[in-house]
Amino acid sequence: MRNVTLILDDGSRFHGKSFGYEKPVAGEVVFNTAMTGYPESLTDPSYAGQLMTLTYPLVGNYGVPPFTIEPNGLATFMESERIHAEAIIVSDYSETYSHWNAVESLGDWLKREQVPGITGIDTRELTKVLREHGVMMGKIVFDDEPENVPEAVYAGVNYVDKVSCKEVIRYNEGADKKKVVLVDCGVKSNIIRCLLKRDVEVIRVPWDYDYNGLEFDGLFVSNGPGDPDTCDAAVQNIRKAMANEKLPIFGICMGNQLLSKAGGAKIYKLKYGHRSHNQPVRMVGTERCFITSQNHGYAVDNNTLTEDWEPLFINMNDGSNEGIKHKRNPWFSAQFHPEAASGPTDTEFLFDEFVKLL
Repeated sequence: MRNVTLILDDGSRFHGKSFGYEKPVAGEVVFNTAMTGYPESLTDPSYAGQLMTLTYPLVGNYGVPPFTIEPNGLATFMESERIHAEAIIVSDYSETYSHWNAVESLGDWLKREQVPGITGIDTRELTKVLREHGVMMGKIVFDDEPENVPEAVYAGVNYVDKVSCKEVIRYNEGADKKKVVLVDCGVKSNIIRCLLKRDVEVIRVPWDYDYNGLEFDGLFVSNGPGDPDTCDAAVQNIRKAMANEKLPIFGICMGNQLLSKAGGAKIYKLKYGHRSHNQPVRMVGTERCFITSQNHGYAVDNNTLTEDWEPLFINMNDGSNEGIKHKRNPWFSAQFHPEAASGPTDTEFLFDEFVKLL
């Protein structure tokens, strides 16, 4: 294993060894506190442009499942067709793995997909630095190539455009089925699976596609990477769709932010984001609390919601917005991931709520 150094923008340095593909890389360094789920997280398009630090120390011990594709074109066990994170940073990589469904090691998978992985990093100290300072840019440099230093920009880059589909894709077509237009900002496969499980036809469209001429019964806005302020075309199309006050609209993650923007609210960047399996959220106006899977670096400013909108969920840790709903029309969203993959499935009922409205 070659020696590598992770260099953060504030000058902090962390020394480790490479176990993935050997190339220097740069990106926004973030941390995820989930104990499991690295195959799902790595293939989640929302991690595009980011170096993903896992705080749970042991990583790789259950290997990687096969990259099989279902007849409908979705990966069986992954959240997209490839790894989207720029790199993975762990404390203790396990070269040997054991799992009934594993076909290769995490290191072999990273090499195949040309994604760096580094181990031996003090991830507790790294996480403390990121919590104190906030997420920041970083680069992984190989110690024997000190002059080969990568550069990257995260702020202001439209990552959604990089990960969104390029043409319209239809799933589960049928004349008698309810039709849902899914705006693909970097959708996770399990969102599509959750909709298909409820027997609706899904019309997946690129993030900036104007779907308002299509015939459909509901609008779904997906998760995605980066800054929602780079996605104005999507916001304008949602606003057009809102001319039909009877049209059900449901957004998840980035979809919560884009729906909020279409409704007139503002977005801000969180200091270090929410990336974990155990974020507690409360449904506003009730005592119902849910444990949720999350992955986002931006949030909706509750104070900027216009009088027609109200918060639907609130984060119990920091009080930030976790979803909105319209006071009259069938429009709502969640900042967390009801489809999980990976994480707790306590809130999957939100898909049922959406499908009931169609």
